[in-house]
Amino acid sequence: MSIRIICLILALPFQLFGARPNIILIMGDDMGYSDIGCYGSEVDTPVLDGLAKKGLRFTQFYNTGRCCPTRASLLSGLYPHQAGVGHMMNDRGFDGYRGDLNRNCVTIAEALKGAGYKAYLSGKWHVTKHIAPDGPKDNWPLQRGFDKFYGTIHGAGSFYDPNSLTRNNTQITPVNDPGYQAKGPYYYTTAISDNAAKFIDSHREESDEQPFFMYVAYTSAHWPMHALDKDVAKYKGRYNEGFTPIREARFKRMKELGLIKADCALSPQVEDWEKVEHKAWDARNMEVYAAMIDSMDQGIGTITSALKRNGMYENTLILFFQDNGGCAEGLGRRARGPYTTRPEKAPFPPMARDELQKDMIPKKTRDGWPIIQGPGVMPGPDGTYIAYGRGWANVSNTPFREYKHWVHEGGISTPLIAHWPAGIQRRNELEHTPGHLVDLMATCVDAAGARYPTRYHDGRKITPMEGRSLLPAFAGKPVKREAIFWEHEGNRAIRVGDLKLVAKGAKGPWELYDIGKDRAELHNLVAERPEQAQELAAQWQTWAERAQVLPLNPRKTPAKKSPPKK
Repeated sequence: MSIRIICLILALPFQLFGARPNIILIMGDDMGYSDIGCYGSEVDTPVLDGLAKKGLRFTQFYNTGRCCPTRASLLSGLYPHQAGVGHMMNDRGFDGYRGDLNRNCVTIAEALKGAGYKAYLSGKWHVTKHIAPDGPKDNWPLQRGFDKFYGTIHGAGSFYDPNSLTRNNTQITPVNDPGYQAKGPYYYTTAISDNAAKFIDSHREESDEQPFFMYVAYTSAHWPMHALDKDVAKYKGRYNEGFTPIREARFKRMKELGLIKADCALSPQVEDWEKVEHKAWDARNMEVYAAMIDSMDQGIGTITSALKRNGMYENTLILFFQDNGGCAEGLGRRARGPYTTRPEKAPFPPMARDELQKDMIPKKTRDGWPIIQGPGVMPGPDGTYIAYGRGWANVSNTPFREYKHWVHEGGISTPLIAHWPAGIQRRNELEHTPGHLVDLMATCVDAAGARYPTRYHDGRKITPMEGRSLLPAFAGKPVKREAIFWEHEGNRAIRVGDLKLVAKGAKGPWELYDIGKDRAELHNLVAERPEQAQELAAQWQTWAERAQVLPLNPRKTPAKKSPPKK
């Protein structure tokens, strides 16, 4: 009996109760909790705001605090160490830190195959260390359940010439890709959106009898600050007054929206605008950052328009979320290299049409201009490569503490917008149930009527899902769970009910917060409630031992022992 027939048989019981939904997961990159309009921002995001108005907004949803662990967790429904990606894309010598999505897990695409779903991915992959065009590809998207892929294998790069740009299993350039040519200047965010829309159109033509799962992984608004002039122009002058007015306006708006409680406090501001040396340059950084988010929102509109013209909009579950909080990394904020300003003429030969971009920070643009970092030139165009910095990351994470990397609320809090006209009856409501990215596998399996495998990859035993389906929450019902856990780079946390135990670094002391009363984590209760802190710490330790978290934050691959002498 063919696999296709088996899939159709398995799907029959669910067809009796109505058509199974298409499912689209959309993830932003390096964005803070308050960065989109319906979560308090001044950035124009009418498409996401519209999805929220006709759906649900979760107020206490979490990621893992870093890009590739989040992607591994999202794809697998496991905590990142269980999927082999406890840190980044390097092998640290232990199974929780291999830097490659392991074969003891299945991806959502693989799990939904058994229910007859087609699967597509447009955007960033970043769950394997093998990114070379002629290297191993066993952990590339098509080898992990996806039928079509357009995007990047690596985690960051130029928006005008992305490194590791790939169609299916072949690396390409923006100018030699036979499957897509931009109508205007090539811009990766637009390309991700356009290719996602093309996948929807082609699915209707090729596989209309089957539902589809699609993962759209934007790199917006990850550094470098790259955006098209038309989008940056909209925000000209909006950030000239600096951090405080924007942060306070977002804080006020978030309270008005009910995203945070009326008595929630605002965490301390980390930088003083009056002491910023290059104010015009720093304001421009935030203008470009806002334009990157704006462009992503426009692209989501491209995707929803494709759903509408193909008659799929009503029965498609769309979930939007982010991989970590705002990023305080200072990459590119100091001048370096031989060029600190743009020269009069391009000093390098242009790149050939088929010459692949292999560098995260390119050595030059495709037409031969140098890459300039630091405050010598304004960010936005090709040839610049700059992060927006800690002060603006603090704004993005309003009202929380810390950033990407850390597991205080600023590092791990994400919006979650759930939109599904045929399946979610609640409209423009807030859902306060805590949740985590590990829940999205369970939600997709539940919504698809799929059966999560116990064995896969030639019979290998699969680690059971860690998450809980959010379908009950969509209907206003409770989601039962014991705890939510975190670890990244030694930063640790556990949340049980409203209590959260959290620590910075492998040797940092535990801090205890009542998130229900103190979401900004400003009042440490560890001295007042030592027994509760100890109980939570013990519970975290038990999880860490079970979930391949230990040894904590290993730094190097252990040296291989010499073979015994004969």
